[in-house]
Amino acid sequence: MRTLFALILLLGGLMTSHPASAQTCDTFSGLPVPRFVSLKYNETRGRAGPSFTHPVAWLYQRKGLPMEVVAETPDWRRVRDPEGEEVWMHRRTLTGRRSVWATEATRLLSRPDETASLIADVEAGAVLWLERCRAGWCRLEADDRRGWARSDAFWGVYPEETQPTPALEGGQTSCYRSASEPDALGAGPENSASAD
Repeated sequence: MRTLFALILLLGGLMTSHPASAQTCDTFSGLPVPRFVSLKYNETRGRAGPSFTHPVAWLYQRKGLPMEVVAETPDWRRVRDPEGEEVWMHRRTLTGRRSVWATEATRLLSRPDETASLIADVEAGAVLWLERCRAGWCRLEADDRRGWARSDAFWGVYPEETQPTPALEGGQTSCYRSASEPDALGAGPENSASAD
């Protein structure tokens, strides 16, 4: 009888509680800003403003380089690179697939544990694909090698993504307002990043 009473109280409390606050994204893409993305092409132009008529400020020659979206228009994203430079890029030149940039030399290990066996040494400046993070560690992949490394050795993840309840376990949160950044599939030779 006590169990039934406790269950009724619990269910009653759940029914009267306020719904969890939904993430609000007042952005053109419907995705949170700031957020991390990566370069879709081997050659991508970063422009001084959000149009093809603006001059090219930087030419990035590294597919997969992580970038942080700090502002957006319907078709353009203002992004920050790992060195802190900010430029505008067309949304088609970016992908939602996450990567990280090594800020220092570190080790890729078989488990998220300093005593785990070594899979590979990671040089400063290396770009690795990000799979997930938890408790200060990130699971990464590069050159068909997968392993774990300390998250503080990389640019491309937020501190809250490496907490015990990882934000990356379920993928990047969308506000369900519009489609995410274009994915890596279907990348054609018409790379608008190269258009002048």
